[in-house]
Amino acid sequence: MTVEYVPGLAGVPATRSRIGLIDGQKGKLYYRGHAIESLAATCTFEEVAHLLLKGNLPSQAELDGFVAQLRNHRRLKFRIIDFLKCLPESGHPMDALVASMSSVGMFYPDNMYPDERDQRWGAAMRILTKTPTMVAAWHRIRCGDEPVTPRDDLGHAANFLYMLTDREPDPLAVKVMDVALTLHAEHGMNASTFAARVTGSTLADPYAVVSAAIATLAGPLHGGANEDVLTTLRAIPKGGVRAWAEEQVKHKRKVPGFGHRVYKVKDPRAGVLQKLAGDVFAKLGSTPLYDVAVELEETMEELVGSKGVYPNVDFYSGIVYEKLGIPTDIFTPIFAMARTAGWLSHWLEQLENNRIFRPSQIYEGDRDLEPKAIGER
Repeated sequence: MTVEYVPGLAGVPATRSRIGLIDGQKGKLYYRGHAIESLAATCTFEEVAHLLLKGNLPSQAELDGFVAQLRNHRRLKFRIIDFLKCLPESGHPMDALVASMSSVGMFYPDNMYPDERDQRWGAAMRILTKTPTMVAAWHRIRCGDEPVTPRDDLGHAANFLYMLTDREPDPLAVKVMDVALTLHAEHGMNASTFAARVTGSTLADPYAVVSAAIATLAGPLHGGANEDVLTTLRAIPKGGVRAWAEEQVKHKRKVPGFGHRVYKVKDPRAGVLQKLAGDVFAKLGSTPLYDVAVELEETMEELVGSKGVYPNVDFYSGIVYEKLGIPTDIFTPIFAMARTAGWLSHWLEQLENNRIFRPSQIYEGDRDLEPKAIGER
């Protein structure tokens, strides 16, 4: 029997899920049935995380209890801080996050191999809340500063910005960060989520599950693309956007921030972020980079819009983060902070009816070779 080979498993269902849905033809993204535009407009990241992890948007009482749990687990053991201080300052923050995430579980043995729902939930809470603390702590350590202790009176987004800068965050910056976290929280069976489910299917500990997902997200074909967007925009000659874009299209070069494996129209998350970018630049002042981005989007729509190539979420997220004063190499860790909610939701769902992933392969090598004596090789 001939087995069809599908490169990258494109379009091959790997699981059944009730968490996220992408309609690439219509440009729609749903978290448990809720359109992403509605969630971004009306809910906080904490509410969205509850929706993903628990399956419902919380009542006020449920939200209060959930937020209390989140704030209770923000702090890091001092030995984790010491571990971060031992890492080279030149390392990428995503590498530091992979390493530190793998180590966290060792301090919570009851969460390492949880077979009870309460233990699984405890692990999920620790991972969701300690990830921003580790990102902020590593950034400050590599800059020669002491990590900032989390504040229990601040929300998830506000607390992260406070820990990153040691300053009271601007309300607009908090709003932007909160929406950005919501937009990045879940996106169906992407590479990092698949990695999380595969790792989880072996019954590996949840910290290893998320560490595997973070390592997958770090790749430039996945989460690392938002850093590439800024590099690209800076490389476009002043006043030469159209000529530059035409040259890329002519030679069929990929333009970072444009196109998506699933969406055939504009990424709905990009639309939300574009509006936020407008609000940010209206208050804080525009920059030449933003003007280049807007012109590039308009030009690319003329050139390749008919082929379904539109901006994705990476195109505007980096521009917004930079305007808020966030270093470029922290962009992808922020992505990871948000997507942790989605990864953990898929991990919990995987364990409900678990079966280890064991795909087959199409072997194309030799058979029945006889090894030559070492002197004849």
